[in-house]
Amino acid sequence: MLQAAANGPVKAAERLSGEDIRRLFEGNTVSGRYNNGMPFSEYHHADGRASGHNRHVPNRDACWTTTPDAVCYYYGPPEQRRTFCFTVERSGSLYVLRNRPSGRINGIATIEPGDPHGYATSAKVWTCDGLISQRRGAPSRLAAR
Repeated sequence: MLQAAANGPVKAAERLSGEDIRRLFEGNTVSGRYNNGMPFSEYHHADGRASGHNRHVPNRDACWTTTPDAVCYYYGPPEQRRTFCFTVERSGSLYVLRNRPSGRINGIATIEPGDPHGYATSAKVWTCDGLISQRRGAPSRLAAR
């Protein structure tokens, strides 16, 4: 830290908007480690799917979307679905994922361009239709903008 201070001012982390997150994540792979050391790596499909793995468990039904200030993920069948939302801060090439609403750091990630691990081609196909809302008229694409 002293070396960084000697080289010039240290920039604060930049909190991203939901639209910024969508532009960065969509069509790319977000990989990192949770605060407990377990890895995650997910390719973010434009249709709302997230293929890859969480804690070495392959995604079979994971979906993602953005809100005005966060990214949210949905895992599991409707009757057992778990939802996780995170704000995202950029600090250089690292991204800090904070639990929403607590603000506690959940993980640190990088963004890899495209699908370098082949997650999109190796995963079975599922749809994200109706995962956010079971109401009639819900959008047909989870990540639709």
